[in-house]
Amino acid sequence: MRTVLRRPDFRLLFGGLLASMTAESILLLALAIWVKDLTGSNGLAGGTIFAVVAPMTLAPVIGWFVDRHPRRPFFVAANVVTAVLLTPLFTVADAGDVWIVYLVAALYGLSSITLGAALSGLIRELVPVELLAEANGALQTVRQGMRLVGPLAGAGLYAALGGWALAGVGMVGFLTAAAVVTALPSPQQVPSARRLRWPAEMGAGLRHLAGEAALRRALLGYGLGSLVMGFSESLIFAYVDQGLHRDAAFVGVLVTVQGVGGLLGGLCSPTLVRRLGEVGTLAAGVAFFSPAALALAYPDLRLAFVAVLLAGISLPLTMVGLHTLIQRRTPPTLVGRVAAATQAVVSGPQALSIGAGALLVGFLDYRVLFALVGMATLAAGTYLWRGRHLSAPPGSRPPPPPTRPTHPRVPAPRRPVEDAERSVATGTHRPPAG
Repeated sequence: MRTVLRRPDFRLLFGGLLASMTAESILLLALAIWVKDLTGSNGLAGGTIFAVVAPMTLAPVIGWFVDRHPRRPFFVAANVVTAVLLTPLFTVADAGDVWIVYLVAALYGLSSITLGAALSGLIRELVPVELLAEANGALQTVRQGMRLVGPLAGAGLYAALGGWALAGVGMVGFLTAAAVVTALPSPQQVPSARRLRWPAEMGAGLRHLAGEAALRRALLGYGLGSLVMGFSESLIFAYVDQGLHRDAAFVGVLVTVQGVGGLLGGLCSPTLVRRLGEVGTLAAGVAFFSPAALALAYPDLRLAFVAVLLAGISLPLTMVGLHTLIQRRTPPTLVGRVAAATQAVVSGPQALSIGAGALLVGFLDYRVLFALVGMATLAAGTYLWRGRHLSAPPGSRPPPPPTRPTHPRVPAPRRPVEDAERSVATGTHRPPAG
């Protein structure tokens, strides 16, 4: 990662994203805590997360909109707009104002898709192809590091100063990101492709995902894993309560260990992409979740730490593998639409699995469900691993055999008499005209 961080343009972008990722990590969980505090309802608190995820259905429209604008100024403007969207939170006073929190959460979710699509295109413009895995790995490492401190910081900030402090810190983070990215040099603009009618343009991202073999396998495999990986969001509480016989607060300890695994996965991901390719790295990420889930089917504190550590390693490997594959296999003019479509395709199964896990844990033993998760993610990882050749690492192809340099053979000049004798011998001699 040191190579990509030596680039002044990426280092500047990295600094701006550090500010915005801090704001993101503080906001998400704290908004749900705020709703819980206002209403006393766990269901309404969970509805905050749903409000953030719901705009995923608009991903094709968002991606189309992002691809119609230059990356850097659009990314700057999107951060400023996101900061402005947080201002209604200053008016929330009691339970009757919960709709304002929901509205801001939904607009924030819309902004998150927009920023993600624009960022993917911006990285593709700023960073050489051979350094894309390092760039994505550096960002994922920081994002996982934020998971260690961000939610706790957000909860502490809310407890100490109230909801208005969340809005203030969030606004500062996004405005800082906008100011820093403004200083980036404007990259050379990619010529626009031929304009199609808007329905065709909006569906171009999905068509590209379906038509490119490596991307198609990546989404099918990861989608299969996502259908069950979300179960763990609810199962972990049953595991701590029924398996370890500890208070629910102990989940925070496991989440911290998972964050350490996330840091390790982020640091290792560029090396794995170079050795296994993007699909191979994605396969490793999904497969790492299998032993983690199987270990959690047996309640033991030592196994619990190993399991959540493996689960933490899993996430950045999948994200770096998937994002790098998108950036390398997608024309620059389509990156926004493909990134947004991928986010929608992946987030849909995740949202379904989170809801299904919350429902099933009330009827089935959590150990059975963890075993199911382990087997399903192993199958998904195997499916992805078998397609790793679709994105083989650059150094895996054998170089063409060396060829000896050849010098053109210049024929020696022939005398006119020899030419005449040869033409007579072959019957091609013709008398001169006239």
